Amino acid sequence: MILSTLDAQQPFQPEYQKAIDELVTFLRGGLGDNLHSVYIYGSVGRKCARPNLSNLDVIVITHRSFSDTRTTLFNTIKWRFQRSYPHITGINFKCGLVKEVASLDSIFSWGFILRHCAVCVYGENLSECFGDYEPSWEIAKHWNMDIEDWLAVYRNRIGRANKAEDQVNAQVIIAKKLLRASYSLVIPKDKNWFDEPVECGDNFLRYFPEKTVEVQRLGILLKGQPIPKRSVIGLLDGFGEWLIKQFKKTEFRIG
Repeated sequence: MILSTLDAQQPFQPEYQKAIDELVTFLRGGLGDNLHSVYIYGSVGRKCARPNLSNLDVIVITHRSFSDTRTTLFNTIKWRFQRSYPHITGINFKCGLVKEVASLDSIFSWGFILRHCAVCVYGENLSECFGDYEPSWEIAKHWNMDIEDWLAVYRNRIGRANKAEDQVNAQVIIAKKLLRASYSLVIPKDKNWFDEPVECGDNFLRYFPEKTVEVQRLGILLKGQPIPKRSVIGLLDGFGEWLIKQFKKTEFRIG
């Protein structure tokens, strides 16, 4: 089946539209003619964001590198948004160059995310450089084969967290990653694509119902409430290790 694309004509949720407009203004002012295009992805892009729980995920495509000013520009934007839009829990930026994005080497990376997971809000829409995609193991493993690295990083962050807020933020991020990675495991059978974490977990369970308890516990982590560290790390170690092994088995089988 051909995967669906996000409806660019559907308006963003009112809580986020003004923030997106202001974001584009800041980027245009900070980057000038170096700015090629801007995209929104994640829950805001899907128009299902939840105030006080959802990040604003942004893709910035430029003609030339701006590594010398990037940190200053993005930190300034984040600081202003913390003051003006406290219901947005954070802003995540992904950056790329036009020459890297519009290339055959980027089919499963930039091509997929721009075509099926993002909405262009400024500039030339590079998603039009790519055709529609079908669900495949190539896409699944590109986006989630790094689950082992993520688990190591976030297990460490949770273990070292001294503030409940820091622990909760790490819990939410790694829970989202695990649920999406879980669904990626069954994409070759299910022939679909979901990005919303709860949907990913629900559809994964159609093939692995024996993992219901683990998926339910990941859903609890998504709610943003402090959970005893030992319980969180136990979940990451148990389910995470199982997931890593399953990815390796699938890669060996399918390649």
